Amino acid sequence: MAIAQPSLRVTISVLILLILSSSEARRTKRSASQTGARSSKLNLANYHVPLSNGSASLPPPDANLVVKSITLGRGTQNYTCAPGSTSPPVAVGAVAKLLDVAPLLPLFPSSNGQTLLNQIPAYLLSFDLSAMPDSTLPHLGTHYFDAAKVPTFDLGATGTLKGKKAASIAAPKDACKGANGAVDWLQLTEAEGSVGLKLGYRVYTAGGKAPPSCAGQKEHIEVQYAAQYWFFGDGP
Repeated sequence: MAIAQPSLRVTISVLILLILSSSEARRTKRSASQTGARSSKLNLANYHVPLSNGSASLPPPDANLVVKSITLGRGTQNYTCAPGSTSPPVAVGAVAKLLDVAPLLPLFPSSNGQTLLNQIPAYLLSFDLSAMPDSTLPHLGTHYFDAAKVPTFDLGATGTLKGKKAASIAAPKDACKGANGAVDWLQLTEAEGSVGLKLGYRVYTAGGKAPPSCAGQKEHIEVQYAAQYWFFGDGP
């Protein structure tokens, strides 16, 4: 994928956070874990959830909702194949770490912070998931599918979103494709069991799509992906 020159600054910023000194990493993680509300102390109103892929758009959030957290998801989209099948793999869920971007935002210049933020998932995909050190951006929460196959986003003290897909659009044509392509952008509304969070978006996806056919594939397939996740709730 051809990447614009400003992305070099993203690479540097991400690497700084990934190789923080031990003392700084501990300070950052302690600060983020105290209340889970680091993002609320920043002016997140200066950041706006991306809704358009250039040719289609997701519905905007209701005016009464405010951004509660912006995270970077890094994990796998999971699929299954029946033995001997040549049909497309069947999606069965996803698992991802949700990393708090709040410590990263002050490093961005105010003039183009959003642009730089939007480029990070493509770079995050290149980091080995199993080898990501403890000194990365604070681990704010986890994305998984519960026993009822409901997509769940547990952000600790910030809240929990049990998501229901309300809208989807294809990732932009120039998205980082990873192995097979970038998964769709999504709008997720709250389902039963949500606490403190009303709405979520998955945008700027990188990777995650299944191979086109089960031919030659294992029964269980894990496809690496990264994405921005935005979470909204009622205003203060």
